[in-house]
Amino acid sequence: MVSISARAALLLTCVAVAISPVLSQIIEFENNGLKYQSLTRKSVTIMCARLPVQLKEYELIQIALANGSDMYVTLKPEDFTFLRSDGHVIAAASADAVVTEIMDRGDHGDLVKLVTTYEKAIYGIPNMKLDNGYEKRRQAALGFGVNQKFKAAAAASAIALVQERIAPGKSTDGAVFFPHEGHGVPTGKLIVQNGSQTFEFNSE
Repeated sequence: MVSISARAALLLTCVAVAISPVLSQIIEFENNGLKYQSLTRKSVTIMCARLPVQLKEYELIQIALANGSDMYVTLKPEDFTFLRSDGHVIAAASADAVVTEIMDRGDHGDLVKLVTTYEKAIYGIPNMKLDNGYEKRRQAALGFGVNQKFKAAAAASAIALVQERIAPGKSTDGAVFFPHEGHGVPTGKLIVQNGSQTFEFNSE
């Protein structure tokens, strides 16, 4: 595992699609109060950071993917699992499950907390341009009704990582929601199974 400065790590991550590096070690860096990890497999780079917020029964992890390969890459919440240090495996919730939860139990406080935390994280990354992620989904959700529950659901749908097919040279982002099952913040590994490639990230 390699730790480097935030600026150097961000530069490396952002140019991954251009130079197609072959990296086998996790790159760690801090930015805007968050601890990030970045890993590249066959020119596909995934970056993650645990967000300092809980939403209902969920822990949130911010994900960004840059596709530096010459093929389309599909990414979805179901690709993510969390292997706790006690051996218990937690599957990420689907985007539909998260939106339904917010619709059923969301309120204005949830909306503000969710949007503020995510935007602070994603807009605080210098030199990171994401083509098909939160900003695009946010624009689509702006006219999603006036009822507070509908607005909260729209915010969740914009932030939650959804299944997406990412073209070569493109990128995306989103939050993955893990039910914490009353155990608080667990330690263990975040595992991403993307096609034949496995990405493993250590948890704080």
